[in-house]
Amino acid sequence: MRSLSIAFGVALWLLSGQAAAQSSQPVWRIVTLAPSLTEAVCALGRCAQLVGTDRHSTWPVSVLALPKVGGLEDAQVERIVTLRPNLVLLGPRSRAGERLQALGVPVMMLDARTHADLKRMLARLGDALGEPTRATELMARIDSELDAAAGRMPAALRGRTVYVEVGAGSSAASEKSFIGETVAKLGLVNVVSGDLGLFPRINPELLLRRPPDIIIGPRATLANVSYRPGWSALPAVRQQQMCLLDTERMDLLSRPGPRLGEAAQMLVECLKALPPRESLR
Repeated sequence: MRSLSIAFGVALWLLSGQAAAQSSQPVWRIVTLAPSLTEAVCALGRCAQLVGTDRHSTWPVSVLALPKVGGLEDAQVERIVTLRPNLVLLGPRSRAGERLQALGVPVMMLDARTHADLKRMLARLGDALGEPTRATELMARIDSELDAAAGRMPAALRGRTVYVEVGAGSSAASEKSFIGETVAKLGLVNVVSGDLGLFPRINPELLLRRPPDIIIGPRATLANVSYRPGWSALPAVRQQQMCLLDTERMDLLSRPGPRLGEAAQMLVECLKALPPRESLR
């Protein structure tokens, strides 16, 4: 019975695809398997065409009501097929791509791990969705927002060293990642070299050898950072130079999508709210 339902779903999808091909104005039914791709589709004005997203997509709020089809490691291929998508957007690390393609579902793999990647991704997606002009305008807006955030950084913070943690197990954003490029745009110096990769899992001793002036990362993993061996002696910890981000703000920072400029503005606000180092010595 389950195999019959899958076959029926595929048949429905094929019929819808044939109908779309015969129409001068195809009806897009889009499934996204990454939050940044969901946000990009909506920023390009095609939120109404979304029929399903991964479980982690939370912005804009309207996507919360859409069917959820799993995540990076456990995408629900059968459910995706029953949604009859004209296009499934996913990253290269998703396990679902080959299975969907084998079922004849149109798939587009997109990745954005640097600012340049993000621009290429938005341009490709804009072309695929028939929104090239809007994609160009969106890229210009992101650049403008990044410039505006950089202009609001206090001179006293420029040149400070920073460590950005992005997940459990001391996974960090290096200087070559899109997050690293964002903090560099703000005038900060990343202590995690790009030679280690974009998002390496670092040895905690790295920070003891090169202690950062500022630590940024999720409150959930950094709230008790002073208990990590040797970290209580770090100047950033002793002097409370830490931007501890809640889930919503961490999502904003860690998603390489159309809200990149908004993430930079959020970081500036957090950094400006840090207590003066002099008063804590």
